[in-house]
Amino acid sequence: ASSSSSLRSARRCEHPGSPLVASSMRTRSRRAAVSLLGLIGGAHATSLSHFRTPVFAAAGARRCMQRSFRAAAPAEAAAPPAAGASKGGVAYDLAIEAKWQAHWEAHRTFATRRREGKQKKYVLDMFPYPSGAGLHVGHPEGYTASDIMARYWRMRDYDVLHPMGWDSFGLPAEQHAMNTGTHPEVTTKENIANFKRQLRSLGFSYDWERELATTDVGYVKWTQWIFLKLFEQGLAFQDEKPVNWCAGLGTVLANEEIIDGLSERGGFPVERKPLRQWVLKITALADRLAAELDGLDWPEGTMTMQRSWIGRSEGAEIAFATEGGGEDVRVFTTRADTLMGATYVVVAPEHPLARRVGESDSAVAKYIAETASKSDLDRTSAKAKSGVPAGESVVHPLTGERLPVWVADYVIGSYGTGAVMAVPAHDERDFDFAAAHGLPVKRVVAEPDGAAEAEALEEAFTEHGVAVNSGPLVDGLATPEAKAKVVELLAEAGRGSAKVSYKLRDWVFSRQRYWGEPIPIYFPVTTDGDPRKGDAYSIDYSQPLPVAEEELPVALPELEDFQPGDDPQGCLARVLDWRFFQRDGKWWARETNTMPQWAGSCWYYLRFADPANTQQAWSAEAEKAWLPVDLYVGGAEHAVLHLLYARFWHKVLHSLGLVSTAEPFQKLVHQGMILGADGEKMSKSRGNVINPDDIVSAYGADAMRLYEMFMGPLEAVKPWQTEQIAGVVRFQNRVHALATRADGSAELGDETERLMHQTIKKVTADVDALSFNTAISQMMIFSNHLAGLKQLPAEPVEKLALLVSPLAPHLGEEAWQMLGHEQSLAYEPWPEYDEAKCVETDVVMAVQVNGKVRAEIKIAKDAAEAEARELAAASENVQKFLDGKEVKKFIYVPGRIINFVAK
Repeated sequence: ASSSSSLRSARRCEHPGSPLVASSMRTRSRRAAVSLLGLIGGAHATSLSHFRTPVFAAAGARRCMQRSFRAAAPAEAAAPPAAGASKGGVAYDLAIEAKWQAHWEAHRTFATRRREGKQKKYVLDMFPYPSGAGLHVGHPEGYTASDIMARYWRMRDYDVLHPMGWDSFGLPAEQHAMNTGTHPEVTTKENIANFKRQLRSLGFSYDWERELATTDVGYVKWTQWIFLKLFEQGLAFQDEKPVNWCAGLGTVLANEEIIDGLSERGGFPVERKPLRQWVLKITALADRLAAELDGLDWPEGTMTMQRSWIGRSEGAEIAFATEGGGEDVRVFTTRADTLMGATYVVVAPEHPLARRVGESDSAVAKYIAETASKSDLDRTSAKAKSGVPAGESVVHPLTGERLPVWVADYVIGSYGTGAVMAVPAHDERDFDFAAAHGLPVKRVVAEPDGAAEAEALEEAFTEHGVAVNSGPLVDGLATPEAKAKVVELLAEAGRGSAKVSYKLRDWVFSRQRYWGEPIPIYFPVTTDGDPRKGDAYSIDYSQPLPVAEEELPVALPELEDFQPGDDPQGCLARVLDWRFFQRDGKWWARETNTMPQWAGSCWYYLRFADPANTQQAWSAEAEKAWLPVDLYVGGAEHAVLHLLYARFWHKVLHSLGLVSTAEPFQKLVHQGMILGADGEKMSKSRGNVINPDDIVSAYGADAMRLYEMFMGPLEAVKPWQTEQIAGVVRFQNRVHALATRADGSAELGDETERLMHQTIKKVTADVDALSFNTAISQMMIFSNHLAGLKQLPAEPVEKLALLVSPLAPHLGEEAWQMLGHEQSLAYEPWPEYDEAKCVETDVVMAVQVNGKVRAEIKIAKDAAEAEARELAAASENVQKFLDGKEVKKFIYVPGRIINFVAK
């Protein structure tokens, strides 16, 4: 609908005396009003549904919003109203919100209940890390959506679990401790208190009695218990992994903290060196993690990202014998059909062959040392392909040909086998490397027509085709058949076999930090004295022992100096009284690595089901009562790792019989990002952060909730526009005013009754679909209709109060009380609609004279032709155009066409 026609419709709807109020809503005006999202200056919401990707032309979006806002503004007063203004009734006072928040807390309104025979809904937010900055207005978007559903499902008589907690371990608090000396626990508790205050002010219906933090000692105990379950199953093990060690900072750095081989903070050199790490064998469940995505109600993009990260590939593992008789060099390839095109083999600098050669070859040793300062990302993204010859050869498994071995950093030691067979004719990286180092290129795959077989390649041919130059048993086969034949030949020769491989790598789990869960493992120590006093000692890391369950939790020691120091094992290694202990006359050493922040968020959804249990992480009864999570809401930035890690832990627990479901999160929704008014991501550095405290103070929590849901589709990216909150404030005030006017003795007219049932039907369907913007739009249309009635019945206002309450709970509660109800509406039954009463009996039809519209009439949609002709001819404007003419024909199609053909 065009802005102009929408505006005309909006004006008609706003006019209380217009006979077309209801009918205009039922025809194109309804569509126009929905397109504008309801008469009040929030017209941008539908337009923004087009901006569904994180990057878009923000300036264009703002112009679209501003144009729509200006077009719709005349339907409401252009000037923003005072937050408590109300037309035709007692003013809506923002103190109402504090009143109802106190009521809910005092009456434990949202305490979780589980009733026999009732269905359940577990509604969960991805719990936040409590940063020092607190919330900005983008954070509550997802929380509001989940809260709407929790409130709605309570009213649909479901038992609802809707908890909140804190992912409270994390590097920012530790960095703050290093800078200020303030203990991370102190900072974390202060931040939690601020976050909780902000969330409470927005009226979220969390069961705060189930609040937890991953830093709680009682929670740490069970996180450590789950780690021990992984350890018992052989899924938690030690391994030497290359890490980014910065001696200048005394710590291990993430790839993102390194710029051009130097630490981002301080500019110190960073060295790539092997370090003992704890690793979780997530690859053991790779097949299940990929296959069991089927059946989940998740965004398709997230499912694709999960599968891509897992990266299941079917191919072959091939063994190349070394000439010196050492261990075979094994490679994995998805293109076994190109084996005859291999002209050299490349091993990573971390590969055992490279390190062995480096012991006697200074050029290789120098290259390995140079590579140690590069991150994996730097190595794989470099355009220039560097490398050095290893001075050794391997034997081609089918031809017996000698192939030279090179050491090159574009092959990563921790990915696959750390070696590749190089087929430069059919792999882009191999082609670039061969070109740079003068290595041969042999084509073994041609176009299906074979036309380009003899032509020199200017770039790698990576498509499927037909095998050539591969021997009589393979030549002429299409790529899939050639793959199978080569694998068959390798198996016969005992040099290879079919294999499934994964891009997914095992999860490096340990951190050399303080602020994390201690890993509950200890090791035997050999010493002639007391290692706590500085006496010499040796720790046998090959014999890891689990801490007994009755000794959990292993708590962090008190610490005053949080600097990592010069020991890669981390700052806990300096706390000798904590690290070393005696038992049965022997010395032992605790593990000084801690768990990553991911650990606590891998299972918090389970603890919420039974948070007060001191004997178990959760009881079987509680888990069966609430799992799986029915609705999980959070940002798309967690679409891969958090979800993958949590699913991994859950599947391990499922295989042990500790949970009854194979998947933890049945339905997943990602809210779209709310950008700053400048169309950029909100951040302190850009100065575009909006504090929700300011919005709540000026307009109220309900206005903020309504505005965030009204901005556009939940999953869309949307820029914040504070000036447009005025529109939802006007709607809020109108609903409040209706509650002051409702008259229990006024009769319910047919049009009002029909629109009431239509509104209940649409709002119900929209809430079920999480289409909150269009649900609000429909309620605006309904409230405008009710505001135009001279005598206002109580029933439609009661229905409106119930419908609006999940979105604006303080307003709903206050209106419900004003209508004479003593109890909270939190558990009132959701309104039901009668389908028969939703049906339109009248329609507005255009009346044409010789094909041109001359009037509109309201008529029963099944009216007889004679009635339609009489009503149409009675129109003054139609009479004007028929005057002096003879009606040759009258065309009537009920509900569609009325046309006089006259001469």
